[in-house]
Amino acid sequence: MRRFFLIAVPYLWLLALFLVPFIIVLKISLSDTALAIPPYTPTLDFSAGWQGIKEFLTGLDLENFVWLTEDDLYWKAYLSSLMIALISTALTLLVGYPIAYGMARAPEEWRATLMMLIILPFWTSFLIRVYAWIGILSQEGVLNQFLLWTGLIDQPLIILNTKIAVYIGIVYTYLPFMILPIYAALDRLDESLIEAAEDLGCSRLSAFWLVTIPLSRNGIVAGCFLVFIPALGEFVIPSLLGGSGTLMIGKVLWEEFFSNRDWPVASAVAIVLLAILVIPIVLFQRNQQKQAEAEQ
Repeated sequence: MRRFFLIAVPYLWLLALFLVPFIIVLKISLSDTALAIPPYTPTLDFSAGWQGIKEFLTGLDLENFVWLTEDDLYWKAYLSSLMIALISTALTLLVGYPIAYGMARAPEEWRATLMMLIILPFWTSFLIRVYAWIGILSQEGVLNQFLLWTGLIDQPLIILNTKIAVYIGIVYTYLPFMILPIYAALDRLDESLIEAAEDLGCSRLSAFWLVTIPLSRNGIVAGCFLVFIPALGEFVIPSLLGGSGTLMIGKVLWEEFFSNRDWPVASAVAIVLLAILVIPIVLFQRNQQKQAEAEQ
C-alpha cells in the first residue's frame, strides 16, 4: 500500500494538471465557434442522458485542424517560431557555454557566488525583466544614449520591435537554463583527462575540442532542450519586444483566444503546438535516462 500511494500521488498530479486540461482543450478543438457562453458548440449535457452524449459526439469534427492547413498564417507562424527558437537556442549556447566553463574553472570559494549571480534574476518578476529591456533597447533607451554619447553612432538604432530584440530577450531570459546543466557537467569533469590529452601531444584548444566538449555533451543537450522547448511557445517576449512584425505561434494563440474569441481554432493551434513539443520532450527524457544509466 505504501508503494501504491507513493506512485499514485505523482500520477494523480499529472491526471489533474495535465491530462484533464488536455482532454478539455482537445474537446474544444473539435467543436465549432458559436455566439454563446461558452463560445463553442456542442456542449455536453448530462441531463439528456445517452441521447445527449450521442448528439455531443456526433457534433465533433476536425474542421478546425483542416482550417489550420488552409490558412497560411498558421503554418508560417509555426515555421517562424521554430526558426526563432532554434536561433535563440544556438545564441544562448554560444553565450552560456563560456560562462559555464568559466564558473567550472573558477576557484572553489567563488563558485557559490557565481552561481548566486546566475540565479539572481529569478528573484525578480519575469514581466518586469522583459519590460526593463524596453527601456534599454528603445530609441531613447540606455543603449542608444550610450552609443550616441561615445560617438559610435550618429542616430539611434532601431532595435525594439524587431527580431533582434526578441533574440536578446530570449537569450537573456533563458540563459540560466543553459548555463546550469552545462556547469553541472563541467563540474564533474575529471581534469586528469585533459592533462593526459596534453601529455599525448594535444594543445589546449585540441584538448578542449576532443575532451571537454564531448564529455559535456549531456549538459549541452539538456540546456538546449530547456531553452528550445519554452522558447518555441513564447508569448510575452515577442509581444513586448518584437511588436506586430514578429510572427510567433504564441502570439497567434493568444489573439485567437482573447481578441477573436475563437476558442475552437485556438485550441486546435494549442494541440498542434503540443504535438510539435512532444518530439523534443521525448528526446530530452531519453537523454536524461541515458545519462542516468551511464552514471550507474
